[in-house]
Amino acid sequence: MSKVNRGISKSRQVQRKHNKLPLIMALAGAAVLIVAAFFAFQKRADPFTPEVTGSPSLKVDKEKVDLGDVKLGQTVEVSFEVKNMGDQPLKFTKSPFIEVKEGC
Repeated sequence: MSKVNRGISKSRQVQRKHNKLPLIMALAGAAVLIVAAFFAFQKRADPFTPEVTGSPSLKVDKEKVDLGDVKLGQTVEVSFEVKNMGDQPLKFTKSPFIEVKEGC
């Protein structure tokens, strides 16, 4: 009788392995689809075409900023977007500074 019980338990083990196989295959397929979708829908960078060749070129998105009347001691903030439009690296050798002209 022990041989019969061993035969039944082995068949159950084989059956359990076969029951898990479709689940594992489905999960692996879903993982592949998720990875493929991630790469398919990634935002691609636009190809860069330099405006200046042979040297760096600085381009700022705002040439002038009017902050209106500002009281002495009041803090104001403004932001600029600076881009290198040349085909060579843009390096600052000194800290950039902003010049404020009176009456501007």
